[in-house]
Amino acid sequence: MIVSKQHQLLLVDGAHLAHIQQSIPHARAFKEYAVVPHREAETRILRNLGFNAPAPIEHHYSFPGRFKPMDHQRATAAFLTMNQRAFVLNGLGTGKTMSAYWAADYLMRMRLVRRVLVVSPLSTLERVHGDAIFNNLPVRTFAVLHGAAERRRQLLRSDFDFYITNFEGVSVLRRDLADRSDIDLVLIDELASYRNASTTRWKHLKELVRPEMWVWGMTATPTPNEPPDAYAQVKLVNPARLANYPSFRAFQMSTMRKITMFKWEPRDDAVQVVHSVMQPAVRYAREDCLDLPECTYESRTVELTPTQKKAYKDLVNEYVTEVREAQITALNEAVKLMRLVQVASGTVYDVTGEHVDLDCGPRLSVLREIIEEAGTKVIVFVPFVGNINFLQESLKGYSVEVVHGAVGTAERNRIFQDFQQTDHPRVLCAHPGTMAHGLTLTQASTIVWWAPINSNEVYTQANGRINRIGAKRAMTVIHLSGTKVEQEMYKRLENRTKMQGLLLDAVKSTT
Repeated sequence: MIVSKQHQLLLVDGAHLAHIQQSIPHARAFKEYAVVPHREAETRILRNLGFNAPAPIEHHYSFPGRFKPMDHQRATAAFLTMNQRAFVLNGLGTGKTMSAYWAADYLMRMRLVRRVLVVSPLSTLERVHGDAIFNNLPVRTFAVLHGAAERRRQLLRSDFDFYITNFEGVSVLRRDLADRSDIDLVLIDELASYRNASTTRWKHLKELVRPEMWVWGMTATPTPNEPPDAYAQVKLVNPARLANYPSFRAFQMSTMRKITMFKWEPRDDAVQVVHSVMQPAVRYAREDCLDLPECTYESRTVELTPTQKKAYKDLVNEYVTEVREAQITALNEAVKLMRLVQVASGTVYDVTGEHVDLDCGPRLSVLREIIEEAGTKVIVFVPFVGNINFLQESLKGYSVEVVHGAVGTAERNRIFQDFQQTDHPRVLCAHPGTMAHGLTLTQASTIVWWAPINSNEVYTQANGRINRIGAKRAMTVIHLSGTKVEQEMYKRLENRTKMQGLLLDAVKSTT
């Protein structure tokens, strides 16, 4: 098969012309070839007839953006353009978000899609999805539908190519969204969050999905708890695949075996059953992506609770006064900067050195999302010991170990050995200063920074624990931040620049 990029045509062996014309009447003969337009509809038909026709996006799209797409990203985008209902199960850190946006942009150019609704966790609205469009699709417009209900509605009434909202935002806007017949594609990020069809979240999104829509669901962990988790996700994205399972109970009985009144276990063929219904699907694990960069960085935005906001505002006001009175100096700036970080992270140390916990529920929820999404072992770097103890208590449901200055050498060695050689612990919460040199912890491929630190050296060395000889997967470093100060600190850590002047800049911007 030959692709004519200039004319956007496919040239197939002419011996198949009569057979092709039965399904594509406008196919024509040219010399020894059967000539077919290289478009999505004709390509699907040719594939159904048994021809290995390439997706048009692979030959007629430039993949705009700051970076050249990796091979698996091109393949994922091509897969999506050829499947109106589909699942993207690529691993965390493989760039599946950008693959979906390239596919959506291409379909818009082909006028197969007019507008797109993106539904994702709150923490990824701007820093993941908004940034992906802004940095890579300069001709596309987008609106982040978050905040007061009326502001969301006003943005939705305006013309944008992409409307990005969180799970709860769908419920707030469901009547308004139902009136938008020009939204042709729904992209669901972290699809596994919709694994329970009895929730209001699931029902409201299901109401919006029209039969003619494109619907793509993305998740690295489709069954985070047990095989029946797949049922609600398939019913949302591609319910036709559940023809043999008229109810959740039927699917549960096909994938699980009841042991006692309250205990179930997966059947031997449960994975095969899930695979058969969660189709069409594409899956690239990180270890399969040979062209992944050594490390990718990602930001997740978290909201401050009212308690944190008040404490943070009080501190900033105090520092504003000190700036006006010229009391903040380079010597004490770093200490004051970390006090702001402490408030944002959920723990504050008083004058006696004791820590006071602040409600930081949103940050904890985002951390749980990441651990679930990662699917493999995770290291959480926590700058403050008070946070570490809190996380050990709060991350119920996961096997968690902690390492900080009070943990003895023998116990640390046991924890590190277990982390590398056994299934548990799944999560390691550690002070970065205790893990900055020498250690090899390559069983993890995901690092989460609970909050930033002020040392470039410690930051670089701590990240290096999983980026060592023996690592089988590219690594992903995720920054949690709830304030502009934290975001700027992470930026300086990535670029290995000094923190000096950061607090003064932040405070003066409020005066």
